[in-house]
Amino acid sequence: MRARRRWLAAAALGLSLTSCSPLTSQHETASPAPTTPTTAKSTPALGGSQDTARFAPLVQARAKEAGVSPRLVMAILYNESYKPHAPDLERAWQRMKPGAAFGVANMHEATFNATKKGRAFAGRSWDQLPDDPDLAIQAESWYLHDLAAQLPANRSGSITSDELLALGYNAGPGAMKTFAHGTKPGSQAQSYLDTLRGNWAKAGKALGET
Repeated sequence: MRARRRWLAAAALGLSLTSCSPLTSQHETASPAPTTPTTAKSTPALGGSQDTARFAPLVQARAKEAGVSPRLVMAILYNESYKPHAPDLERAWQRMKPGAAFGVANMHEATFNATKKGRAFAGRSWDQLPDDPDLAIQAESWYLHDLAAQLPANRSGSITSDELLALGYNAGPGAMKTFAHGTKPGSQAQSYLDTLRGNWAKAGKALGET
């Protein structure tokens, strides 16, 4: 909750600075906002519903398409919900932190571009993620599919396959493989894992699972 408040305060400051300044930075040329495709399902404004459970139908469809666990996809969305997912706030934050992630699944540009290759959404762009939760969840699901293909066949330790995939989503495939071979997660990875475990039952409930 504290992280969410810090993110919101910083992003609100970015919005305020953007709206107050008539000038464009020499490193940032003015351009129109990306057009949201007619099929996009836009994220509600910050004042609207922010309940992650509203994405359950999208999660079911996209997880099935990618052949991954819907519960894992949903639990990761809950993990990533610390950040208010409103398009204007996300773009304000990205102007302050150019390396920031986009969309309800918090995906970085390089990861999105690698994941979309050869997929049905290959023609879409990363900067559409804030406006299109369906695209964000589709990309998340296929990235988990790609991570699953990289899981070592022989593993050690008590971390489950789904948990390893979540750690891979958060820390990258290299870290996932080291954890699969028994390396103990560091403090940040362990915190992400603990949060995932805490969200597991909530994710199941959102999907109507027992």
